[in-house]
Amino acid sequence: MELDPLLISRIQFAFVVSFHILFPAFTIGLAAFIAVLEGLYLKTKNPAYLRLSKFWLKIFAVSFGMGVVSGIVMAFQFGTNWSAFSFATANFMGPVLAYEALTAFFLEATFLGVLLFGRNKVPQGMHFFSACVVAFGTTLSTFWIISANSWMQTPDGVEMRDGMIFVTNWADAIFNPSFMVRLPHMVLGAFLTTAFFVIGVASWYLLKRRHLETSRIMFSMTMWLILVLAPLQIVVGDLVGLNMVQYQPAKVAAMEGAWETKDGAPLVLFGIPDQEQATTHYEVAIPNLASLILTHEWDGTVLGLEEWAQEDWPYVPATFWLFRIMVGIGFVMAAIGLWSAWKRWRGDLYDAPVFLRVCTLSLPLGFIATLTGWIVAEMGRYPWIVYDTMRIEDGVTPSLTGGVALASLLVYILTYAVIFGAGSYIILRLVREGPQEEEPEPSIEDPLRRPMRPLSAVE
Repeated sequence: MELDPLLISRIQFAFVVSFHILFPAFTIGLAAFIAVLEGLYLKTKNPAYLRLSKFWLKIFAVSFGMGVVSGIVMAFQFGTNWSAFSFATANFMGPVLAYEALTAFFLEATFLGVLLFGRNKVPQGMHFFSACVVAFGTTLSTFWIISANSWMQTPDGVEMRDGMIFVTNWADAIFNPSFMVRLPHMVLGAFLTTAFFVIGVASWYLLKRRHLETSRIMFSMTMWLILVLAPLQIVVGDLVGLNMVQYQPAKVAAMEGAWETKDGAPLVLFGIPDQEQATTHYEVAIPNLASLILTHEWDGTVLGLEEWAQEDWPYVPATFWLFRIMVGIGFVMAAIGLWSAWKRWRGDLYDAPVFLRVCTLSLPLGFIATLTGWIVAEMGRYPWIVYDTMRIEDGVTPSLTGGVALASLLVYILTYAVIFGAGSYIILRLVREGPQEEEPEPSIEDPLRRPMRPLSAVE
């Protein structure tokens, strides 16, 4: 049987990017959380904030390292498996990815060294500033990566000449039509991913009656965050959907399982999409709701996949179900936030076993939502690697063979199993240990302001 290098390359990229996206989604929010903890410690001198910052900084360092490893591999395979795409889009993708490295990655990597090793070597104010720069760097990195990916979803500011893409307007290309809604959607998702990881750990400690002071602090802080951000994410997600209706209607049709164009289209809650027969079996739907959500009109027109040739359809079953998982998790997050507000009002936020168990089990929700959201975004773009501009089969390396692609895929799987298995073990071990109960370390004084001892004291 002849191996298809295109199919294997797609599987390999999906495998690598699925691992990679989990770590930036975690570290973006965690860097901001650490910066807040450092600022609170600088202001209040409460040692609990210091213990929390030290604890989460260790986990951040491990996650950052694994994100770097997976990110390098992802960039590497642009050349090995997708050289035709890299060559055709180099005039845009090359500078944007370089900007990400120069303005964001180097910035956060440099100040991360100060954050990790400079606590006793620099003044507390400088240490807090380093935490802020690392948090800013992770967000700036997100800016460039989302710009590049959004351009692939909704390309603008370029033109194709002789198989090469040339930038005609950098502002239009960077701030492409989907960028301004996808960036906050990703940042909010990252903050929620971190928040649910934190409350999962904190609620586990509270159930075990361990680290009660620090657990209550981080549990309360992140629950306030979830109460605000989870509903906000639903609103931003609606804006993303409206943007896709305008610029990627085929993706929306696949997400909704809409085979035919309809006025007053129903919202399909559940069903089994059958792409060959272009129908959804055992459909459970609410009349007119899809039109109301997607067009904000009761009888609005929702385009069906019949508007496109079948070879241009995304893979509907995966897109349909993963989209529902992502949206469902979003509403579960909002419900947990509201539940926490009720518990806080009742005065038993930290002492409700059922609620704490639910919070502990909710730890992976952000990761699952992030992963399913990215798969929907990427699979929904099929068959385009640059939407309506370059097809996926035109982006693969021409000389690549199925055997070579399979060999590299197996090597990546083996390597990732070792590296990420070890990294996950270290993170779990750190979580089991928890924040160390220790006194705050003395701050570093400025030697120019330190009073000189009398000569007699030296003698």
